[in-house]
Amino acid sequence: MTVTTTMTMRAPKRRQRGAAMLDDFFIRALVAGVGLALVTGPLGCFVVWRRMAYFGDTMAHSALLGVALSLVMDINLMVGVFLVAALASLALIFLERRRALSTDALLGILSHSTLALGLVMVAFMTWVRVDLMGFLFGDILAVSKADIAVIYAGGAAVTALLVWLWRPLLAATVNPDIAQAEGLKPERSRLVFMLLMAAVIAIAMKLVGILLITALLIIPAATARRFASGPEVMAVLAALIGAFSVVGGLTASLQFDTPSGPSIVVAALVLFLLSLTPSPMAKGEAPSDTPSTETKP
Repeated sequence: MTVTTTMTMRAPKRRQRGAAMLDDFFIRALVAGVGLALVTGPLGCFVVWRRMAYFGDTMAHSALLGVALSLVMDINLMVGVFLVAALASLALIFLERRRALSTDALLGILSHSTLALGLVMVAFMTWVRVDLMGFLFGDILAVSKADIAVIYAGGAAVTALLVWLWRPLLAATVNPDIAQAEGLKPERSRLVFMLLMAAVIAIAMKLVGILLITALLIIPAATARRFASGPEVMAVLAALIGAFSVVGGLTASLQFDTPSGPSIVVAALVLFLLSLTPSPMAKGEAPSDTPSTETKP
């Protein structure tokens, strides 16, 4: 009876200590940032493999238009950003099928147009005080417990969908024609992947900001590419490198009083530059952007 009483008393104390830790803004920022990095790492691998970095910029720039529409229509910011980013993805697919312009030209038009429209709409909303710096560069140190719950719930859903989509998406990345012949529906996989990107950008906007989310998607994946022996290994390494970037960037931000979002990206850049130095763990030859066809999806 005594043992049971002691154990039942210890459990609430442990929960209280955990809750007290989350009351610290720095711990909350670490937990949120690492949760985001675990999602952006694997997703960023496909951005690198499929050479979609400019698409990531387009999606991120469209987020500001989503913010403006959310304020006008009085809906949740995350929902508004996701809807606008998803519409930008559908618009890109529609315009590509018309073959009026090249994909990079279409991305340039969508990227700058949505960003400009968002800025103009925000300028007209004089009755609302909008923190543009917060949206552009994020404020991870202001993350709340509710934000952490959204990040981990949304991140788990995105990761589960990416795992489910892994084989057809990887096959379409290596060779779209073979993927189509095998009935893996590469166009459907591409659309779902774009929607996953929209969801991650909506989740990450508050943490690292609109202008820096693409860097968090690309830099850890590019760093992991030098050490990965296969697509799955690269995805895991990218997630770990992203998590290390978050920890290093936030620690440096606290130490030197620098902006938290940009500090995380700088930490990721430092790890990338270190990966370029000769290392016995790195591959001897420069890796290709596309996963090797030797690794069967």
